[in-house]
Amino acid sequence: MKKKKIIVFSLLVLLVPALGVAAPGNADRGKEIYDQRCWWCHGEEGAGDGPAAEFLNPPPRDFTSGTYKFKSTPFDEFVPTDEDFYNMIKGEMTTNHIPGWTGMNDSSMPGWGDMLTDQDIWDLVAYIKVLSGFEGPPEKGPVSLDSQIPMSEESIAKGRELFLDRCAECHGEEGRGDATKKLKDDWGYRTWPRNLTKGWSFRVSNDPKEIYKRITVGIPGTQMPSFADPDSKKSLTEEERWHVANYVASLDEPYKKPTDDTVLKAVRVDGELPDKVDDPLWESAQYTSYYLIPQIIAKERHFTPSLNSISVKALYNDKEIAFLLEWDDRTKSLPGDPKSEEIADGEVFEDAIAIQLPVEIPQGSEKPYFGMGDAAKPVNIWHWKSESGPEGAQTIDLINAKGFENIETRDANEVGLVAHGTYNKGTWRVVMKRPLRTGSPEKDIQFEVGRFIPIAFAAWDGSNQEKGSRHVMTTWHWLLLEPKTGMGIYLWPVIVALIVFGGEIMWLWSARKK
Repeated sequence: MKKKKIIVFSLLVLLVPALGVAAPGNADRGKEIYDQRCWWCHGEEGAGDGPAAEFLNPPPRDFTSGTYKFKSTPFDEFVPTDEDFYNMIKGEMTTNHIPGWTGMNDSSMPGWGDMLTDQDIWDLVAYIKVLSGFEGPPEKGPVSLDSQIPMSEESIAKGRELFLDRCAECHGEEGRGDATKKLKDDWGYRTWPRNLTKGWSFRVSNDPKEIYKRITVGIPGTQMPSFADPDSKKSLTEEERWHVANYVASLDEPYKKPTDDTVLKAVRVDGELPDKVDDPLWESAQYTSYYLIPQIIAKERHFTPSLNSISVKALYNDKEIAFLLEWDDRTKSLPGDPKSEEIADGEVFEDAIAIQLPVEIPQGSEKPYFGMGDAAKPVNIWHWKSESGPEGAQTIDLINAKGFENIETRDANEVGLVAHGTYNKGTWRVVMKRPLRTGSPEKDIQFEVGRFIPIAFAAWDGSNQEKGSRHVMTTWHWLLLEPKTGMGIYLWPVIVALIVFGGEIMWLWSARKK
């Protein structure tokens, strides 16, 4: 019996670090780690004012305020659990990441689990609690999840009714955060309601349990209240909160999440290509989604984006190629429109989107410089802009660039480039279309079937003062005009199988004669 107890104890010792169970932390040791890893963003004294802070959106947490957005303790308990701190640092608090990222989603806070040991993290927890003035554990434990209601059509339907009554005021009818309210957090920073259709962008997770915590606890320091607060006019019962959590989780549109597969496959179709964003022919192709990053290469640089991804489809026929570009933008930016100017933090410009392509398709993997090409390898840019005001019209420009300082704007009609966009409840969809080949191969890309063609995208949110070089962008990816599938792809395997089968019959016949 004594031997069994020793074995069980040994297993528990091994499991404790793996499960992230609270371990004694050394605040002095934590300070050493903090001074090496964390102060660049969070500041020397933990006030969120490090040298990198002004370039980050959202800004780094101010530990000295003691306010933490993503905790598991109730709305009336100020102090997070030690496990909350541990998970935020290690990165295990978050799920549904985009590839290559393990930190808090849609933020600059990385996951440190691959660089710090568990004991390092617990030491950091101890030090951060000192910065926050927390001397002991919270008086109240984590919010209970024991009453969870399984997701079902009935629960989702009930959640939708409650959502439209309580949440659409900020998050919008479709959950895209487009209710056009000007919000700021307790530190004075501009905030936007979460786009609930992008589950990958939730700071923690879009699992119903985590959504329930946010609804129950709220997000301290922001306009996201606790719906468990009995003094609130919008208070919800436990059961109602679970219904809303299930509904919010159901809003996720997985195709919007960037993945490892970034090859945009243009599908061959017969007949005319679509001019409208809602043409049923677009169902022939699949979306490919890309993560958008701020343009920080050339002046004027941009560090505070509001757009984070774009999804693209492509179709082609024997004459033309067409792209459908979709991206979520909480505001339709209209210069001169009083409502747009009220929502924006400053001057309003047009919303815009651009496709970048090489003038000459490279023979190998070498591409033009992704920041508007270079003198040796110029690029074509198809640049669409939304209306310039309430009475304005959409525009499409054709740009030839050999770098940031060498740009030529041409008439899109010169090559038959056309575009049209539609805005609906927080989402832009734009169709761009051009002939596969033009009469000026020295200036324009000539599309070829079966070739991997570099392609990149850029986007502008005019309500976020994005104009010119102030925008978000992708790096180069690949476009492939897929060859049309013919009968040969089915016949050749049959022919090969028959040849092999015939060979086996001949071999058996020869063996039998011997």
